[in-house]
Amino acid sequence: MYSSVTTAILRGITSTIVTVEADVSSGMPYFEMVGFLSAEVKEAKERVRTALKNCGFVLPPKRITVNIAPASIKKQGCGFDLPLAIAILKAMSVINDRGDDSGSNRSNYSGNNRSNDGCNNIRDDKIMMIGELGLSGQINSVTGVLPILLDAVNNGIEECIVPYENYGEAKLAKGIRIIPVKHLLNVIDYMNDGVIPIVEDTSIPPEEYISDDKYDFANINGQKVLRRACEIAVSGMHNFLMIGPPGAGKTLIAKSLPSILPPMTEEECIVSSKIASVSGHFKDNPRLINVRPFRSPHHTISPQGLIGGGMIPKPGEISLAHNGVLFLDELTEFHKSTLEMLRQPMEDNEIHIARAYGTYTYPCNFMLVCAMNPCSCGYYPDLNRCRCDRNSIRRYYNKLSQPLLDRIDMCSEASMVKYRDIVATENNESSEVIRNRVIKVHDIQKRRFQNKPYNYNSDIPSSEVADVCGLTGNENKFMESIYEKCELTGRTYYKMLRVARTIADMAGEDKVGIIHLKEALIYRGLDKKYIDKKF
Repeated sequence: MYSSVTTAILRGITSTIVTVEADVSSGMPYFEMVGFLSAEVKEAKERVRTALKNCGFVLPPKRITVNIAPASIKKQGCGFDLPLAIAILKAMSVINDRGDDSGSNRSNYSGNNRSNDGCNNIRDDKIMMIGELGLSGQINSVTGVLPILLDAVNNGIEECIVPYENYGEAKLAKGIRIIPVKHLLNVIDYMNDGVIPIVEDTSIPPEEYISDDKYDFANINGQKVLRRACEIAVSGMHNFLMIGPPGAGKTLIAKSLPSILPPMTEEECIVSSKIASVSGHFKDNPRLINVRPFRSPHHTISPQGLIGGGMIPKPGEISLAHNGVLFLDELTEFHKSTLEMLRQPMEDNEIHIARAYGTYTYPCNFMLVCAMNPCSCGYYPDLNRCRCDRNSIRRYYNKLSQPLLDRIDMCSEASMVKYRDIVATENNESSEVIRNRVIKVHDIQKRRFQNKPYNYNSDIPSSEVADVCGLTGNENKFMESIYEKCELTGRTYYKMLRVARTIADMAGEDKVGIIHLKEALIYRGLDKKYIDKKF
């Protein structure tokens, strides 16, 4: 007898509906699975066979054929266990089939004929199920439940059976009925008799996860120039590099940046939550991501950990930082080959991971913030304290390529903090005050780009920069004079104009003036003081 069950497979942060088909017919006893399956999906055969036996259902000595369609898509993951078991039980007449022409109940394979009174009337092709089976029949959690359910709603699915451990995450999807289950027998009871398992409310009240900014700019004394640069960078979501000696507060300032970032929009919350779901970050904290991510990977991270990938592709740190901040502390300690992989994702705002069986795409529109010392000992160009020779300094800066530096919009110096700044009792501006200004600048950009596919000045295409900045004759002459003098490239020229546009927005100016260009030049030229210095 033939049966089918609807489920889904993840592809990046989206999913594709697939169908698990089972046929139990006369013939030589054999259990075969087809449909372009990975190793872990093929292993489901033994997990399902044992789980069914331990639940009291022995597979009949017949030919059992399972196909997971469409066969053109590689099937990966352990979420096929539950739909595979249910498809076989339906083909064995253990579970009633509620298809288009279904009207009569079939007898249970175990001999327990139960009434169908109270069973929901949703057709089986409108029900999706996902879950991994333990050998006892226990249903274990899987990753990526949220993006699967969000796409299921768009595909007309009305109900989804999910592992109990994924219930908190599944409830975040609206417009679909969620049935959480702990055991295979719970699914059988529900499919036959409509018996809904009793579950605890695992939702988290909003007040429990509102961000409490642990780091606040009110606690940062001195560094007025750097504070100004941080506000400009956040206002336009510009990539930002801090250079300074040890103990200057670079890491503290970077960790304080999320406190001045504006709240996330609903769309941003959903996309960031889908990435977290695919990465398995919802297991202990099932809630929508409502604060901008801040990711700070260690410099020993592998290319796959930073960019994403692996045998089964997963999002990397750049995708987990989507809509937020990616902080690379001790920039020169990262492997050069790992840093070079950032170049294309920073331009495209997404990363494409190609495999023989398909291409996975993850978003990665993040604000890159980097911190580094000016040399190995940390005190260059103070020759009274610096212990490095010319060759060591040259090797130190050779770890950073010019194409990578060109993709950084701003560079600011973190000066050594003086004693009077440390003990100062003056009231510094709090993160809340700065954030309110940043929100106003973001609102200006959103109104300006309301009909564009981007929201921030940092994303303005090169072909539109001149029009958005509104340069006149004097500003054009100024830029012409500094282009050769400061050895700008085409990329750095446009990045300087984007920063100047943000500075003008902060000042409430419609057009970019020379004063804004000069300030942008300061942040563009500081890297020359260190990185491009002639020895």
